[in-house]
Amino acid sequence: MPTLLQIDSSIWPSGASASRDVTAMFREEWEAQHPHGTVIYRDLAAEPLLHITGDVFTAGDEDPLRDTLASELEQADVVLIAAPMYNLTVPSTLKAWIDQVMVWGRTIGEQPSAAGTPVVVVSSRGSSYRPGTPRDNWDFVVPYLTTLFAGYFGITEVEFIIPELTSVSKQASKAELIPLYEASRARAYEDAVAKAKALAARFS
Repeated sequence: MPTLLQIDSSIWPSGASASRDVTAMFREEWEAQHPHGTVIYRDLAAEPLLHITGDVFTAGDEDPLRDTLASELEQADVVLIAAPMYNLTVPSTLKAWIDQVMVWGRTIGEQPSAAGTPVVVVSSRGSSYRPGTPRDNWDFVVPYLTTLFAGYFGITEVEFIIPELTSVSKQASKAELIPLYEASRARAYEDAVAKAKALAARFS
């Protein structure tokens, strides 16, 4: 049966986190399609990983944690990552996971062990960074993760679900943007279900 690796990194709990709500929607549909499958789950906010050190880097996959993280990535048929935008990029807890799981000669290098694994990234953000908006080109999540997975892990199938304007409901001065936020949230839920269903069908 197929395996889903799910990684959440939002500092906010379910119900208060747009990225967690969308990854939960994806997982719910995935499990509906594969009720006997395996889900490997990491909550990097509840159980943050240590930042990598020189000794750990040198140890490679002889370090128990790095070996475990690499094994989880290798087992996955699909990887689901919540990467909310914090200060224009990914949370530091997610960056710690990336640094730990990048094991030279195993997950990265000439023959990356998880090459070809589909990745779905949910990148929520409080504002909008679409082309033509005032903050166009301020997005350092999508370009970073796209380049990282393709350039190091041999993973070129990276799809993004982007719930945006998530902070407008908390700002009275931006009340006119709430319909746009609600439309973005609804679209993100629909995308999560559709992508989960499409990817699950590959392993039926």
